[in-house]
Amino acid sequence: MHITQLNRECLLHLFSFLDKNSRKNLAKTCHKLLEVFQDPLLWSLLNFHSPVELKKDNFLLGPALKHLSICWYSERVKVCNIEDWMKNSFQKDFCKRHENTVSDFLLDVCNRCPNLLSLTLSGCGHVTDECILQLLKNCPNLKSLKLENCVQITDHTLEAVTLHGTSLRTLHVDFCRNVTQAGLERVREKCPSVMLRADRSANMIPDSKPGKKLMLEKSSRKLVQL
Repeated sequence: MHITQLNRECLLHLFSFLDKNSRKNLAKTCHKLLEVFQDPLLWSLLNFHSPVELKKDNFLLGPALKHLSICWYSERVKVCNIEDWMKNSFQKDFCKRHENTVSDFLLDVCNRCPNLLSLTLSGCGHVTDECILQLLKNCPNLKSLKLENCVQITDHTLEAVTLHGTSLRTLHVDFCRNVTQAGLERVREKCPSVMLRADRSANMIPDSKPGKKLMLEKSSRKLVQL
């Protein structure tokens, strides 16, 4: 039995097990498989592991996209998370090659993927507050926003969450050193239903509820006295 003799549902199921490159290569073999590749049902979930992958043509963006993850764990990501004024010329040249890649991609998502439910960004040092603001405005169904090691994210993003994150239920700002404790407390106050986590953010203070934090501080003082 030839693969093209399978019905549409079976082909979609088969494609779902393949990575983006394999899907693209298989789609090049015949018109029927190309149609499967272009089916929106195949593209409800997208995972990327570096900014370079965002420039390829091995995936489709559209209203069917529900879950998006861009996680860059390479050693090179440390360069992008150095404050601009601290970078040397080599580091600046390296960042310049892709400094707008993720932001431009996310703006494209804003325009084409209004049904997005979850977004995870890790190591995306060039993503700005303005970019997250636009995404919150254009993707009103967003329920989960997880940001990790994104140095340009500040309290402006937290403020945008309180104004436009009407559907948001989960917010992580881990290792985002330019958010503050005051900004986190503002989110807790204005969005009590949001599950907030800020591990190693806000001057490297782990996230905790105000009452719990007070108890921990009292316990610490007792240990010091002992």
